[in-house]
Amino acid sequence: MSDSSPLPPVRLHPEAELARDALSTPLLSRAARLAGWAGPDTRVDAGGELVDEQLPAAAEELGLSGDDAAAYAGEAWRVAVDTGLVEVVDEEAGTVAPGADLALLTGGSPHDVLAVWLGALETVLADASVPDLEDLVDAMDEGGEVDFSQLDWDPEAEAEFLDGVLGNLYLLTTSEDGPGDGPVPLPALAASMIVPSDMGEPTNDVLEQVSDAMMRLDDQFRLLDPVGLVEYQPVDEALMADAEGAAEELPAGVDDTDVSRYGMVRLTPLGLYGMRARLLEAGFEAPAVGDLADKGADALLDGTATFPQTAARTETELWLARREPLAAARELLAAARGSDAGGPLRRLRCQQALSLVGAEAEPALREVLDDPELGGLARVWLTEAGFGDVPAPSQDLVFWLTVDTVAAQLAAEGNSDELRALVEGLAAQHSGFFAAAWRVDHPATADVLEAMGRLHPDKKVAKEARKAAFKARSQQGG
Repeated sequence: MSDSSPLPPVRLHPEAELARDALSTPLLSRAARLAGWAGPDTRVDAGGELVDEQLPAAAEELGLSGDDAAAYAGEAWRVAVDTGLVEVVDEEAGTVAPGADLALLTGGSPHDVLAVWLGALETVLADASVPDLEDLVDAMDEGGEVDFSQLDWDPEAEAEFLDGVLGNLYLLTTSEDGPGDGPVPLPALAASMIVPSDMGEPTNDVLEQVSDAMMRLDDQFRLLDPVGLVEYQPVDEALMADAEGAAEELPAGVDDTDVSRYGMVRLTPLGLYGMRARLLEAGFEAPAVGDLADKGADALLDGTATFPQTAARTETELWLARREPLAAARELLAAARGSDAGGPLRRLRCQQALSLVGAEAEPALREVLDDPELGGLARVWLTEAGFGDVPAPSQDLVFWLTVDTVAAQLAAEGNSDELRALVEGLAAQHSGFFAAAWRVDHPATADVLEAMGRLHPDKKVAKEARKAAFKARSQQGG
């Protein structure tokens, strides 16, 4: 996942709702409870961990029982210390007191609560990248020190792998053609990190790597579920007994019931918030729907340029809801001007935005009828809105608008099927299209004609388009 291009926009729940979700997660609620329980008699070791003698009492305070009670209590305590809910007062004596951040969970703003939760998430993610305890014990030498060379464990690589998996899960969740709120099968998520995109049928070696990754991810998602990052349905215990068997049954053709046995995971609304915060911190451009609602029309048109259609419409609706229709239309039209490379796509987004504005926008559209860049757009809007007395466009304006529209579609979708159909339709409707199009005074004329030559299936028509593109380039050069 590259940080050079923006990720799909995410729809976040309100912070107040997310803060309530954070407070109700098993891990943070346990950490907060232990922070309130800690007192003068509570003792910790040099690393701030509860001493073994204190773990049963901590587990009892949390209402935990069973073989894993002490481990769960220890994890909750570690989160309490790492997030500032508990403060180590005297390292030598091993004494503690409630931390300053504990008050944030009861008296702070939703943003304060979420900041504490993000700290808890970082602790759990760090723990999830550590090898299994049994592996650590096996790797200990006679002196009780862990020989990391025996573990075949690279801490940095392990953390990067988990970050990559979570990044792919975020992409799948936010992409318009992804599962949305639905769960993702664990085999698909593991394969997204291991199977090359250009590989046809995975080899046995690759399938084995996918199977190994699934087992690692199963352990990690079991840890990430209690902090509220994901909802996870673990791998069926019957399959866990034979990981190799899981690899053999991975090929396509199994039904949904079978896939669910290999684990299903989805990011929660709180998890989407947490992942976006981490991605922003790492330098990614990770927009959220609603970010542009209080910004100018220029920011709206540029910001939604790379948005999928549904997200762009939602963002625009939020922007329009804060403005008077006529003023909004004028601001959009002013922002849509420009002969730069982004101009065509801005005008396309402007046209889509204006389609959401009512009849009150009519004066703004009539004001730009003579504008060389906006006149065609204005005529389309007025005609589609049912207004009369719309002046007919000149031939030059028709061709200019055509080039602008194709340039916008190229920028928005690349060589899509829709664009190919548009190109075929244009060539079919206007027999002399290419003879006239190369003369159009538009910065993108040559690029558009080259694209039409590339996309049109008829070799003769494609050749005409390429010749016209050459003439357009010669004209621009002159």
